[in-house]
Amino acid sequence: MDRRALIGLAAVALTPAAWPPRRRQGLVRGAPASADTYFRLPVVTASLLFANGRRGVLSIETGLDVPDAALRTRAQQSQPRLRAAFNTAAQRFANSLRPGMAPNVDQLAGELQAAANATLGRQGARVLLGTVMAV
Repeated sequence: MDRRALIGLAAVALTPAAWPPRRRQGLVRGAPASADTYFRLPVVTASLLFANGRRGVLSIETGLDVPDAALRTRAQQSQPRLRAAFNTAAQRFANSLRPGMAPNVDQLAGELQAAANATLGRQGARVLLGTVMAV
């Protein structure tokens, strides 16, 4: 058998497109967010104080996944209140950061989730975070 053909056949067999499709396992519990249930909120910002005395900005991309239609309508109508609650929670979180330390994203997500639940009056909306950046 020709070695070139064997090498070419092996290269084709090792490409990811030739593999059978696998179910993707998400990192987040529950059903994945869909375009129908998810909506983005504007970027949340808070001021930081760095170790050298300079000021910085903590920016957080947020969105909500709300499977319940009635709660989704309420959440979309409450966007200004949600933004205000998220800004307050983000500033409180930024004030608790030690200078020079990286932000704890799990703690931040918990505080934003608590703010969303308090603003909407009940649980059911899942806060999703995008980029969390301290500059």
